[in-house]
Amino acid sequence: MFTIDGVFFDNSIQNWRTQVEKIPYNVLILVVQGYVQYTINGEQVIAKKGDILFIPASTIRGGENHKSGEHQKYTALFTLPDRIDPHIPFPIDQKFYQIKSRSYEYIKHRFERLYFNMRGDKSYSSYICNGILQELIGVFAQELGSSSIAPIKLKYAKTIEYFLLTNYREPIKIEQLAKLIHRSQSYTIAVFKEVMGQSPIQYIHQLRITEACNLLLTTDMTVVAISEYLGYYDTSYFSRMFKKVTSMSPKEFIKVGE
Repeated sequence: MFTIDGVFFDNSIQNWRTQVEKIPYNVLILVVQGYVQYTINGEQVIAKKGDILFIPASTIRGGENHKSGEHQKYTALFTLPDRIDPHIPFPIDQKFYQIKSRSYEYIKHRFERLYFNMRGDKSYSSYICNGILQELIGVFAQELGSSSIAPIKLKYAKTIEYFLLTNYREPIKIEQLAKLIHRSQSYTIAVFKEVMGQSPIQYIHQLRITEACNLLLTTDMTVVAISEYLGYYDTSYFSRMFKKVTSMSPKEFIKVGE
């Protein structure tokens, strides 16, 4: 049905970047940690943990680490035959898609198996890997087809998300976000949570703590300085939020990273 051109696991690569180019293959991506930034046909796209992306062949694509730090993701590259079997058509339209998976742990497990088998015994790997990738594409198409979130809600959520990604170090009120989409504060919270799986406030904390982790490992900034830099002017509150998100205190996190 298709040819697998490569399966990769990008594991927190410093200065990760891929040049802007017209790609000759299809790409299926699962983000498992952090944020990654793409340019898709001239438009900026930011993907985070749990997101699956399908980038079709002939897309003009570029990518780099998000400013919050490094990321982890699985990537499968594949090409389709010149002629598609009409009895087994490819289940995804040849255009860019990004969705938040409702079966994240299962899909992550299947990507892990795909990655492992691509590097194992080559005797039967092509059969096994084609079967796994075909399953992943089928699950993605199934989730894509059963999505019940209205396009306008996705648009509202993406508008809010972009604002938060740009301004997360600043004090942000729900009232500001509501004005962005010209809706009530309660609707703003509800639509963002429906699409993103968490409230705007939870999302802000996640962005801040993700950057805090990066700063703790890559700079000499103190916990107090990082707290203030990220908009937490109470260091004890910052430490509580850090532990809530990472299950470790900032000091414990530094020791683990040493």
